[in-house]
Amino acid sequence: MRGNYKPGDSWKYRHGTSQSVKTKAQKPRVLKMKAPFTFDELYCSPLREERRCEFKDDGTGKPQVLENYVARNLPEVRLTGIQAMDEFVRFLADGRSDLQAFCEERGLRISDIDSLVFVLTGMRGIDFRQRYQINMMNELLRYTSLSPAEVARRSGLGSAHNLYQTTKREYDEAPVEHRKNLREPGDEGRYR
Repeated sequence: MRGNYKPGDSWKYRHGTSQSVKTKAQKPRVLKMKAPFTFDELYCSPLREERRCEFKDDGTGKPQVLENYVARNLPEVRLTGIQAMDEFVRFLADGRSDLQAFCEERGLRISDIDSLVFVLTGMRGIDFRQRYQINMMNELLRYTSLSPAEVARRSGLGSAHNLYQTTKREYDEAPVEHRKNLREPGDEGRYR
């Protein structure tokens, strides 16, 4: 065991690497052509309506505020024209994340989806899914007052614990702290 180590240092750091265990470092895949789709073209916001306020004079000198929600002017989600990919995007947009179940229902392997996502976007399948979930999580935290457990469920992260782990890994903050840092005045309830 190496000498001076602190709590939190990895086992590998404290004990060194075993010579009997050799792992082959994989080179990251790089798409050598222009990807036909960007992530943003395939991302579908979970918040579909925008709050609109109208101010009317009710004759008393106090303006009356009328709030209503109207369909949000969102960019159209591009369909790829490839059924498996379009269903995968809808699957993620519904807040589901069990890739194994998705594949089994369609007679696919996870590697099939990974390759399909890579060819169409230039991203690894796992990176695409995680980015989708993180974007949904950020929108739900910023614009809604949903509990952390509900944000986790709707974004596909599953549980409040997974939400906590994700915000700590990505932003080094707890979900409540991250929500506070994302929000600007008037954000809560702006979309639903």
